[in-house]
Amino acid sequence: MRRGKKQTPAAATASPDADRTAAGAKAGRGAGRQLGWSHGYHLGRCEAIRAQIRPAAPAMRNLRVLYIPQGFHAIDHGIIGGLQHCVRELIVGTPQQMLSLAEEKRPDVLLVLNGLHVFPNDQGYQVGRIRELGIRTVIWFVDDPYFTDDTAAIARFYDVVLTHEQSCVSFYAGAGCRQVGYLPLAADTELFRPQHSGPEYRSDICFIGMAFWNRAAFFDRIAPFLATTDFVIAGGLWDRLVQHKLLRHRIRDGYVPIEETVKYYSGAKIVINLHRFHSHETDNRNSRNIPAHSVNPRTYEMAACGALQLTDGRSDLPRLYVPGQEIIVYHSPEDLIAKLKYYLSHESERQAIAYNALKRTLRDHSFMTRMDELLSMLGY
Repeated sequence: MRRGKKQTPAAATASPDADRTAAGAKAGRGAGRQLGWSHGYHLGRCEAIRAQIRPAAPAMRNLRVLYIPQGFHAIDHGIIGGLQHCVRELIVGTPQQMLSLAEEKRPDVLLVLNGLHVFPNDQGYQVGRIRELGIRTVIWFVDDPYFTDDTAAIARFYDVVLTHEQSCVSFYAGAGCRQVGYLPLAADTELFRPQHSGPEYRSDICFIGMAFWNRAAFFDRIAPFLATTDFVIAGGLWDRLVQHKLLRHRIRDGYVPIEETVKYYSGAKIVINLHRFHSHETDNRNSRNIPAHSVNPRTYEMAACGALQLTDGRSDLPRLYVPGQEIIVYHSPEDLIAKLKYYLSHESERQAIAYNALKRTLRDHSFMTRMDELLSMLGY
């Protein structure tokens, strides 16, 4: 008679380790499905908002505009797209081509962004010659007040000076500029929009930007809390942190391309905004200590990506977003930690505020809307 092999206890029943592995795998699949569903639902809501809020195209002006970019891709791309909806013909040049293009194309308006860094030393000569051709010259400063030691001289070359910083309007007027106006920044809502982000871009808390000294000091104070969370920091100079060793495992050092910035914002539950300080001898060229009241471009860009934004306060902020309804303001490192804890545990409230900010940005703070405002300010 043939006998079967005796069954061992190990073969008869699964080991406790195997049971725990199976249970862990099942729980992991469940958590993954829930996370995927939540992310997909959020993106669906954002796309519905984008489909619902489509501002009417502005009136087309019979104008030929020559635009000279600074090299801030997120802003330049938005301005170009916005102007294409507003003027009959748009010519995009380089700082070195300003005069030659103006002589060749004879635009109605020359619009220059910032006029810093990449612009030639003969900028004043070029703009003066362009004005002699009867072409209206306009410059829009979008890095104020951090480089006012340089912009004070540049501004006087132009017929019209626009600045995104409220505190600089009186400064340029007092410096003898002919016409000065305040024009806030905006978001390129085609570049900055909610999108699918892979696991490598997802986090509970995200911050992207340079570690200016005030930011380094602030993040040193919240570092012990951040170390207990799912966070990501990306940008340059973060080795300035005293607590760098504690956070370095989640710091991506160096420049972050726009395409990846959008993924980080889209993949985060909360994005922190912390403005640079207006007076620091190594980070800025603002020896007059002109204060900063207006918000940075990231304010609009974060909101356009559908993430909840926690930001430090600027006096200009309430006219752009409603605190408590469209954006959350914190007042100290301790206040930020408390609000991070609160909104990470109140998902529906967090998402409702983020959706409100997305709606407001699409309605009021796209570059199409902003270029319409710019041309109206110029009387067109």
